[in-house]
Amino acid sequence: MKIALVSEGTYPYAVGGVSTWCDQLIRGFPEYRWDMVALTVDGTEKPLWPAPDNLDSLQCIPVWGAGRPGREPAAAQADRFAAAYDTLLAAILTPPEIRSSATAVKQSRFLLGLRAVYDFAAAGGDPYAALTTNRSIRQLVDTARKLRDWDLPLAEAAYAADVLGHLLRPLTVPPPRCDLVHSSMNGLSMLVAMAAKWRDGTPVVLSEHGIYLRERYLEYVDSDAPPAVRTLLLGFFRSLAAAGYLIADVLAPHSDYNRRWQQQFGADPDRIWTMYNGVELAQFPVADGEPAEPTVVYLGRINPLKDVHTLIRAFARVVPRVRGARLRIFGAAGPGDEAYAASCRQLADDLGLSRVVTFEGSVESPVTAYHAGTVVTLTSISEGFPVAVVEAMACGRAMVCTNVGGVSEAVADAGFVVAPRDPLAVADALTKILTDHELRHRMAKTARARVTQWFTLADSLRAYRQVYEALAAQPQAAVAPQSQALPVPTVQRAARLRVIGRAAVAGAGGVA
Repeated sequence: MKIALVSEGTYPYAVGGVSTWCDQLIRGFPEYRWDMVALTVDGTEKPLWPAPDNLDSLQCIPVWGAGRPGREPAAAQADRFAAAYDTLLAAILTPPEIRSSATAVKQSRFLLGLRAVYDFAAAGGDPYAALTTNRSIRQLVDTARKLRDWDLPLAEAAYAADVLGHLLRPLTVPPPRCDLVHSSMNGLSMLVAMAAKWRDGTPVVLSEHGIYLRERYLEYVDSDAPPAVRTLLLGFFRSLAAAGYLIADVLAPHSDYNRRWQQQFGADPDRIWTMYNGVELAQFPVADGEPAEPTVVYLGRINPLKDVHTLIRAFARVVPRVRGARLRIFGAAGPGDEAYAASCRQLADDLGLSRVVTFEGSVESPVTAYHAGTVVTLTSISEGFPVAVVEAMACGRAMVCTNVGGVSEAVADAGFVVAPRDPLAVADALTKILTDHELRHRMAKTARARVTQWFTLADSLRAYRQVYEALAAQPQAAVAPQSQALPVPTVQRAARLRVIGRAAVAGAGGVA
């Protein structure tokens, strides 16, 4: 079997939970051949992961790279593109009622517009060049006035057109020919999957570690883009997320929390199977004892979504309550997060914590970090089903985490789950675990037991194998190149996949 795995901003150019999952997936099926399609910033990134033996190719699509300047379309091409763009803008600016059915797929204006843009690119057109012509910019201004009563300045329209041109780039690059496409997340990664489905009828599996759309909303809260442009781009992401749920043959969210979001945005519940992340237990042994000093450990990226500020503020409240307490922060800032990492260090200094809070940087083995802690914490404002939590639990560590994504589904009685952005709640939970030895040891024992029962890598891979083989057994229907002929995942395929059911995914979460 040949599988194309699609990532955005993660494997093989970054470390973290999604990258770990990608590597586990490829190495976990040595009998399959894999192609990797990685969406990156500008194409200058260097791989951080060694290529597995069964990885045949790595295709990098730089979403924000300059690329080669394209030529404006000829008159006939320009007319066809204008019609496609009109459909796309209507969907973005006036999103329809969310529904999940074959009819919804056929009637989705956004999918029709995307398909027309894909056809335009497949015929040799350059969507970026077409989007940034004076005609298309004026079309955006006129459509915004007509549908939303916006008086969009030309400069803002040109800015929005430039961004849309970059965002649509993954749709314009020919995808690998394969038996199945597995997108690691919704959003831009699904444009690659759509291109493969429209060209070859390739079935698509969509995983979601976090909720892509929710993270775009969080990202744009602090955006310096003009309000109208921000609304337009969020409309694009909202429409794209719903389209991804319609196009995917199987949705494999990594938590029930994500499952509920998917259904809210139109995903067919009969196509959803919760597939929890798993770990190899032998690689995460239970710690032999505890550190001499009461130590809180964080392991992860230094990133605003991880909200390390809240952790530092919480620890400032722990210090006077727990004699000798330390906070060790393991992990590094990714590209673009350097200023945030500096602000974390500055905050620790401002709170007088420079002697008890240490920034350890990257660590060769995560086990080293988990064993260095008395308790492990994660204070994110957005998560999917974080593998770091499961790894720490496998090492027999009690947890203090914020209630985001599927975190509570992992932790349960193995720690405390508190509200995000609440330093006092985090501090109270950390203090309780650090000072109540009997409770901490009971939670630590529960943590290892939960991972052993529910979150092993073997069970996770077994569930994916059944999904892959069920999809690959279905004949691929050729998709006509006309925009009206949108492919609809078949009822027969969905029916066959239902046999996987609860038994097949029990080890990956037990939800069918």
